[in-house]
Amino acid sequence: MTLARERRAIRQLLNEYSPADAQAVYYAFHHPDEKTTLVPIQDDEKIVSGYVCLSRTGIDLFRPLITLRLPLRSGGVDLDLSAGAELIRLAIPPGMGAIISAPAHYLPLLGGLFDINSIQHMDLFVLDKNLYQPIINVLVSKTDSYNGLPRYVIRQSSDGQHSSRGEIVASAGLNWRSDRFAEMYVHTKSSYRRKGMGRSVVAALVQSVLEQGQIPLYVVGEDNAPSKQLAESIGFVKSDVNEILIEGVLRVRH
Repeated sequence: MTLARERRAIRQLLNEYSPADAQAVYYAFHHPDEKTTLVPIQDDEKIVSGYVCLSRTGIDLFRPLITLRLPLRSGGVDLDLSAGAELIRLAIPPGMGAIISAPAHYLPLLGGLFDINSIQHMDLFVLDKNLYQPIINVLVSKTDSYNGLPRYVIRQSSDGQHSSRGEIVASAGLNWRSDRFAEMYVHTKSSYRRKGMGRSVVAALVQSVLEQGQIPLYVVGEDNAPSKQLAESIGFVKSDVNEILIEGVLRVRH
């Protein structure tokens, strides 16, 4: 089956209008073809009931980013653990390291299959346009990141003055962008935090995303209170979506 046919086959498993599925939609349908491997699985009625997507990204040159939707039991509520384990082992070679982004309720199954090196519980924030107010900061400039997507930065010279050639002390960019959503990140050097720089670059990026007709998303570790406060100060609102980000190695079956 070609990648195009695999994409058509799994389309009913994802809601392209839902923030909860936005990341999975991007990697399954919009990530470059040459960097994407899809592995679907069919149920007894030959209907595709789940998939694993392996994506090569700039996050890690040696380990794929894995997004997935696992089969459900009849009734469409609980995971089919047996079919889910079969699908994962079909898609991922034993001993292979991976970065896995998945719904939080997949953790018991993934924990039983992978030797987990690290795990982060993540919260998803969605911009409320009614709460967003643009911020004008002349220190912010636009550049491009490694993935060709826009990035907004603030630079400072060694003497603490603004400089177009100085060190980047705050930046906000996009992890990915689809037709409807764009997921952003922000980084501010520790010595420059609590000065409004992170807020300024995020606000500039939000404005850019809105002008392109997409909805900004912000994913942050559930224990990262300062980052959450920054997001909320811009107009992001916490959704009820909880995800996990795992680094692990698939165990060899015994």
